[in-house]
Amino acid sequence: MYQVVPGGAGGTITDVIPKQKHSKDTRPLVGAGVIGLVLVIAAVTAWCYYIASLRKAELLKTQLLDLNKDGYIIRNQGGSIVFRMDFRSGTLDLDSCSKEGEILSCGRTTDRKLNFFIETVRPKDTVQCYRVRWEELVPDIPVEHAMTYKFAHWYGGAVSAIQHWPISISGQQAPKPFVTSDIYSNRNEFGGILESYWLSSNATAIKINNSVPFHLGWNDTEKTMYFQARYSDSPFKPNPGEAPCAELSYRVCVGLDVTSIHKYMVRRYFNKPNKVPAKVMFKHPIWSTWALHKTDIDQEKLLTYASNIRKHNFNCSHLELDDRYTSRYGEFEFDRIKFPNASAMFQKLKSDGFLVSLWIHPFVNYDSENFHTCVDRGLFVREPTGRLPALVRWWNGIGGILDFTNPEARDWFSSQLRSLRSRYGVSSFKFDAGETNYLPWKFSTRTPIRDPSFFTRRYTEMAIPYNDRAELRSGYQSQNISCFFRPIDRDSVWGYELGLKSLIPTVLTISILGYQFILPDMIGGNAYLNRTDGNHVLPDRELYIRWLELSAFMPSMQFSIPPWEYDNEVVEIARKYTALHESIVAPRVLELAGEVLDTGDPIIRPLWWIATGDETAYKIDSQFLIGDDLMVAPVLEPGKQERDIYLPAGRWRSYKGERFDIKEPLHLTDYPVDLDEIAYFVWV
Repeated sequence: MYQVVPGGAGGTITDVIPKQKHSKDTRPLVGAGVIGLVLVIAAVTAWCYYIASLRKAELLKTQLLDLNKDGYIIRNQGGSIVFRMDFRSGTLDLDSCSKEGEILSCGRTTDRKLNFFIETVRPKDTVQCYRVRWEELVPDIPVEHAMTYKFAHWYGGAVSAIQHWPISISGQQAPKPFVTSDIYSNRNEFGGILESYWLSSNATAIKINNSVPFHLGWNDTEKTMYFQARYSDSPFKPNPGEAPCAELSYRVCVGLDVTSIHKYMVRRYFNKPNKVPAKVMFKHPIWSTWALHKTDIDQEKLLTYASNIRKHNFNCSHLELDDRYTSRYGEFEFDRIKFPNASAMFQKLKSDGFLVSLWIHPFVNYDSENFHTCVDRGLFVREPTGRLPALVRWWNGIGGILDFTNPEARDWFSSQLRSLRSRYGVSSFKFDAGETNYLPWKFSTRTPIRDPSFFTRRYTEMAIPYNDRAELRSGYQSQNISCFFRPIDRDSVWGYELGLKSLIPTVLTISILGYQFILPDMIGGNAYLNRTDGNHVLPDRELYIRWLELSAFMPSMQFSIPPWEYDNEVVEIARKYTALHESIVAPRVLELAGEVLDTGDPIIRPLWWIATGDETAYKIDSQFLIGDDLMVAPVLEPGKQERDIYLPAGRWRSYKGERFDIKEPLHLTDYPVDLDEIAYFVWV
C-alpha cells in the first residue's frame, strides 16, 4: 500500500520506499519457494523413478523366480530359496529386458548383444519349470553360469572313481568337457555312464539340453558348480556351416518333494527301456573268466571252470568268456593254439546246459589282419581332415577305433558278431569300452557329431540285437538300449575309490540317471595286482563274503573268482545267498523291472525315496531300498560284525523276525550282523 508523507517545495511525493522494504523482507520467502519447487520436482521425479523401479522389479520377476543383472534365484512355495544361479560370462543390461506373457527376455549385456530368455512353464499343479537360454551372438565367447549347491544335497551327473552319495565336491576344477571316460585309467575324469542331470534334496532338478557343448567345473570354497558352454579348446563342434556361437540352455524344475520331482523329470526327459532282459539274468549269476584267469584263458580252463560250477551245485545264467580268446585284437576267430577245437568246446558246454557270451570291443589293432580291411573300406574314426584313419591307444595296444556313425562300419561289425553267433551258438556279448577318451582330442566321423559322447550312444546301439543278455559299461542317452549296464571294473578293496564302499553310491547314481538294469561287476572285485586287499592273489576273504552278500540284493549277480577258491564255508555262504537272491530278490526285482518300462523309476532306490522329509535319509550311502518295501543294510567295514542302521518310519520286519512299528525314524546302534549275514528289513 502507498503511503503519503510530507515533501519539499510545498508539495507531496508518492514514494515506493515501503516497496523496497517489502522486497528486502520477503527474500527468504522467495528462496523458500524456489527450494520448495525443486523439492516438489525431485519428489515427483523420485516417485516416477520409484514407480518405474517397481515396474522393472515386477518385470524381472516371473512366478517364483527373481532375475537380476548378475543371475537369478528361485524360491519354493514357502518363500525359501531353493536354487541360485550366477552369471559368470556377462552382466545383463536390465534396460534391454522385457516381458511378454511367461517369457522374460533380454537383448544385451553391458558390453555386447545376446539372446537371453527365461520362460516359465507349469506342466502340472505340483511342478514349476523354467526354461533358460543364454545364446552368444559372437563366435568363441563361452557362456558360463555358476550354480550354488550349498542349499541342499545333490545327486546325479556321472559315475566317478571316488563315488559318494550325495555328491561330495572337493578342490577346484576349471570347466572341462562333460563327456564319457574310462575312469579306471583316468580317475579324475567323468565316468562312462553320464547324463547332464542333477537332482537336489530340496526338490529341485536341472537338466542341461543335449545340444549344449557342455563343460562342468566346480569350486568347493565358493560351493558352486560351473555350467559352461563353449567350442574353443574343446572336442565339441558346432553343426557344419554354423558359426561357433555358444549357447547354454537348460531347464530348472521345482516340485513338492525330491521323489516326485525326479519322477517327473525321468518321465519327461529320459529314454526308457522298451523290454526287460532275459529273466534268467535276474535269477541266476553270470560267471566270468576275467578276474580268475585274466588273459591267460584257454579251452581247457574254460571247460574246467564250467565243470566246477556244476560240481559245486551253482546255477548259471551264462558263462562269459573274456579277454583273450583271439590271437590279435580286432579279429573274430578263436586262437587255434589256445582253443584248438572251439566248435567242440561250444557243443560240450551246450550239452552241459551252459550258454556262452563273448567279450567284444570297438578296436582293431594295427597288427590284426582286419586292420588293412578297415583302412581300405574307411571304417575307422579319422583325423580332423578326414583323409587318414586316426590311431588310438587303448589298454591292449594301438590301432583304429570303428566309426559307429558310419553305416558301413556298423554293418561290418554286426556281421562279425552274427558270424560268431551262427558258427558257435554264442548267446550274447559283453561290450567293453565305448568311452570318448579313446577318441582323439580332434577327430572326424562319417556322420558329423557335435557331442563326442554321441559316439558312446552309437556304440551302445550295437548291443540292441543281443540285449536279452548283453552287457555294456558305457552309456549316454542309452536308457532305451534295454540291456544290463555295468559300472567300470572295481578294485578288490574296501574303500570309496572303486572299492566295496563305492558300490551302493555308484548303483544309486546310475539308477538316478535312468539306467535300471544294473550288473554291479564281479563279486570281490577284479583282483588286480597291487589293487587287492588280501594276499594280492585272491581278494581278502572277509571282503569277498561281504561283497557277495551285497551283490545278492542287486538286480543281477556276477562271479569270477569262484567261492571254492577259498574254503567250504565260503562255498556254503555263496550257495545261501544265490538261493536267497533267486527266491526273495529276483521276483521283486522282476516285478519292478516291468514297471520301469512305463515309469523309468529306479529298482534300486535311496532311502529318501520313502522319507523325503527326513534330513538324515539324504546322507545315507550304505543302505538302499529295492522298491519301497525291502531295505538292505550290508556291512561294509573290515572286522565288523555289527553296524548302525537307519530305519525309516513305518512297519518293518527284520530278517531275524523282529518287528518295528515306528512313527518316527529309528536308529539301531551296533545292530549285530554276523559274517554270514546281511541285515535286511521287509515292509509289513
